[in-house]
Amino acid sequence: MINARDVTDVTDTTDVTDTTDVTIVGAGPTGLMLACELRLAGVRVVVLERATEPTAQSRGRGLHTRSVELLDQRGLLDRFLAVSETFSVGGFFGGVRKPWPDGLDTAHPYGLATPQSVTERLLGERARELGAEIRRGCEVVGLRQSDGDGGSGPASADDAGVTVDLADGTRLRSRYLVGCDGGRSTVRGLTGIGFPGEPSTVDTLLGDLEATEDPGTIAAVVREVRRTQLRFGALPDVDGTAGVYRVVVPAEGVAEDRTTPPTLDEFKRCVRAVAGTDFGLHSPRWLSRFGDATRQAERYRDGRVLLAGDAAHIHPPTGGQGLNLGVQDAFNLGWKLAATVNGWAPEGLLDTYHAERHPVGAAVLDNTRAQITLLGSDPGATALRDLFARLMDFEEVNRYITGMITAVDVRYALGEGHELLGRRLRDLPLARGRLYDLTHDGRGLLLDRTGRLSVAGWADRVDHVVDSAEELDVPALLLRPDGHVAWTGDDQDDLRAHLKRWFGTPTP
Repeated sequence: MINARDVTDVTDTTDVTDTTDVTIVGAGPTGLMLACELRLAGVRVVVLERATEPTAQSRGRGLHTRSVELLDQRGLLDRFLAVSETFSVGGFFGGVRKPWPDGLDTAHPYGLATPQSVTERLLGERARELGAEIRRGCEVVGLRQSDGDGGSGPASADDAGVTVDLADGTRLRSRYLVGCDGGRSTVRGLTGIGFPGEPSTVDTLLGDLEATEDPGTIAAVVREVRRTQLRFGALPDVDGTAGVYRVVVPAEGVAEDRTTPPTLDEFKRCVRAVAGTDFGLHSPRWLSRFGDATRQAERYRDGRVLLAGDAAHIHPPTGGQGLNLGVQDAFNLGWKLAATVNGWAPEGLLDTYHAERHPVGAAVLDNTRAQITLLGSDPGATALRDLFARLMDFEEVNRYITGMITAVDVRYALGEGHELLGRRLRDLPLARGRLYDLTHDGRGLLLDRTGRLSVAGWADRVDHVVDSAEELDVPALLLRPDGHVAWTGDDQDDLRAHLKRWFGTPTP
């Protein structure tokens, strides 16, 4: 195993099996979404996954509104709608449920109940369609960065890049590497990036099991227990399988070995301690434990190595934000890394990935800390939850909380300007169809209501659409490939400055 001191300034590339533009470590939703984004721009991608087979466990099951939007932006939403149920739970925060608020800034006011295994299957299919290579049974045991500028534009030397060592003795060389390999990220550890935060203080058990108890009895017991213990629940017919329950229950303590799943006996013992019965639980499909540890990588980039998803941040699953946060990391990073590999990225573009996504991750960590407090069973937590529930009866508060959990309120700090600047733009009806129908190729977009503007010099990177767009109150706007507004106005010189800022030097 190579330690952090050995990560940089090593140029030995002997015995390299093959090369590519970008190596992605981890074939979960984050890594697969990133592979799709890179392939849209023609970047050669190899995804390395330690597991030999795709997971059959549902685990993360919710795609929030912003994730639904980005799937629509890439023409993938119909695939997900065909195998998912929609849900509209507004302001679901720390056990407090409220109706969906009016006026949320989206054309997709719902989420998708999609098992993680299905999400991975659909994104994997799309990545392969686009030409990504996914290699299973490949465990990374070492990595080395070679000399090179590590910044925007093409490499400064032929040997600039990253070499990964695999457990089978082979090596893979790439210009960049992205660790999407989860909370115990091997890539993060090998690169020596710090992961500060708080360790777990409580553990919770989670699993899918069959039960012999009558469903009506189970439902009644769950209702009664949840009056005081919100960390307990039993959801019937998980993923449409009759008789299988998704059960969540407080653990007996904090496990020292977090890699070992609980046994069936331990799981049943914890259920009896809380509910007075174990419901005749048997035949577990899978069992796991999670804690309330909250940690975030000190930086999302170290030279030519980047982190995304759980490799960059871990937090309790309250609010169902983890999978979504990772997929949205990939959506932000993909076009920037592709621009860097393809040689047209303006200076510092790749560094905006950390600058924009690190604060978003920190905000999610904070709101999950708050939710864990609200989920407590002591009198103080109960009183706080009752107060919070009354506050969320105000429409403005409900809208704020829902926008935070669903990530539609994310705004990147792109400077002073119109209120749209830095925000993602919802799908809009246009004279020629829908806005999101024009974003499937992952390029920039100038939406021009004046008909007087031009993207000459950037037409290989930015589409120009002249349309009435009646719902807009600006003459024109420039969208980045991730759908966030980079400029508004009607001045051609100002537009050119922003095109150069985000899309590099114009082509003669």
